[in-house]
Amino acid sequence: MSMKINHQLFSPETLKEEYPLPDEFKALKKERDEQVKEILSGKSDRFIVLIGPCSADNEDAVCEYMERLAKVDEKVKDKLMIIPRVYTNKPRTTGEGYKGMLHQPIPDEAPDLYAGIIAIRKMHLRVIKECGFTCADEMLYPENRSYLDDLLTYEAIGARSVEDQQHRLTASGMDIPVGMKNPTSGDFTVMLNSIVAAQNGHNFIYRGFDVTTDGNPYAHAILRGGVDKYGTAIPNYHYEDLMRLLEMYGEWNLKNPAAIVDANHSNSNKKYKEQLRIVSEVLHSRNCNPDIKKLVKGVMVESYLVEGNQKINEERIYGKSITDPCIGWEDTEKLLYKIAEMS
Repeated sequence: MSMKINHQLFSPETLKEEYPLPDEFKALKKERDEQVKEILSGKSDRFIVLIGPCSADNEDAVCEYMERLAKVDEKVKDKLMIIPRVYTNKPRTTGEGYKGMLHQPIPDEAPDLYAGIIAIRKMHLRVIKECGFTCADEMLYPENRSYLDDLLTYEAIGARSVEDQQHRLTASGMDIPVGMKNPTSGDFTVMLNSIVAAQNGHNFIYRGFDVTTDGNPYAHAILRGGVDKYGTAIPNYHYEDLMRLLEMYGEWNLKNPAAIVDANHSNSNKKYKEQLRIVSEVLHSRNCNPDIKKLVKGVMVESYLVEGNQKINEERIYGKSITDPCIGWEDTEKLLYKIAEMS
């Protein structure tokens, strides 16, 4: 056979019973979910900052980062809605390389999805209990989100997944906001088609069930830049790009028109320090035009304890990314205070 079954995985219900979200934190999640919805619908003027490691590869390092983030949050929460990135599965362009904690709970050991599912739930639970954050993750595999759906406040659909039917339809049944990234080509039309699909109800197969969804009015755009046919990065965070998206949103007549600008990936051409400048430019564009201010609800930043990135080996630096490069904590703290000041 070309496919070998390694394990029969447990159901999401079984995992939730084994590692439940305590009742005292359910109210926290509900409150944070509502706060994000109020921002996206224009009822709140707070600015969303989705920030954290490119991939959450080490529970202790991630939680130390979140503890620091929580201290800053106390000082800026009247202006900012900080949603930490706890990204537990990593898309790979060629299918090779580290695919995240879901696949490899220990990065330099063999894949173990059975242990990985447990590890990612335990990490998300720890962040909630110790730091008071409900977080963001990427919906890389639609059928896996049920293992975390009671813990997350935000989900993103990546550039390589946004055209996929199952991702779009699953997003239509989510009760939390979902950001749809533009595809790697940078095409806004593909992204907006995905938002249309997510905002409307559907009938389809999900985890072996015949399901019907009501639609998700909080599906929105994430601008992450694109690449042209020569592989050259083409950013889409500039003023004219935001105006173009604003015009297209008007033509498409979508609910709660909103955008998050991803400051890394093809917008920075993975030059991670550029995120600092890009965020400043986005904030300047918002402050120059009230219509853009209404449209752009937040930014996404890749950040960790130590700046840059590293290979997976025995001499790894604690708190340094093993996937895409991130800004370090010193720059992160300064950036958050600057965003709060300019928002």
